[in-house]
Amino acid sequence: MTLHIWGRMSSINVRKVVFAVQELGLSAQRTDAGGHFGLVTEADYRGKNPNGMVPLLEDGDATLWESNVIVRYLCARHAAGTLYPEPLAARFTAEMWMDWQQTTLNPAGRTAFVQLVRTPAEQRDDAAIAQSVAETEPLLDLLDAELARRPYLAGEEFTMADIPVACEIHRWYGLPFVRTPRTHLDRWYQSVCDRPGAVGVLDLSLS
Repeated sequence: MTLHIWGRMSSINVRKVVFAVQELGLSAQRTDAGGHFGLVTEADYRGKNPNGMVPLLEDGDATLWESNVIVRYLCARHAAGTLYPEPLAARFTAEMWMDWQQTTLNPAGRTAFVQLVRTPAEQRDDAAIAQSVAETEPLLDLLDAELARRPYLAGEEFTMADIPVACEIHRWYGLPFVRTPRTHLDRWYQSVCDRPGAVGVLDLSLS
């Protein structure tokens, strides 16, 4: 059966899932939902995703929400041994970075994104933006140092770990301020942008 993704492409979490689907060469139908598209408050949607958020994935009898879980599921089902590493150390290194994206990198940078992209200029909180930048920059230094040691986050090959982190970096790099060059992070990010799954995802403008 064709996969069905619910969610708008302006959502970083929907972009993760679309990236994974495209990287795996799968066929999927996507329905815009969330934001001004609505749908997420309707009873049918809430029955599938009680959080009323996006993305939502339907794959036959499987109905899943939480973006990184969906990426894990798709990679485990369709790319075991490659995007979903089989050796436990490599697999849980990938899992570690995926959790880090959600629990550490995203919370640090989200305020700057919301303020600079989704908040009218006259309503922006400059102090909040500065705090978000101050929290994010050291995390980018950490990433740069890690990527000096290996080509990709979980080792020598591209894995599921690189998808959510790349989507987060895409959002940060799209913000309207001067970017600090980081040799290894920039090299990694460009290599991810060059992948087939990134087309229509990491080349989107922020909104």
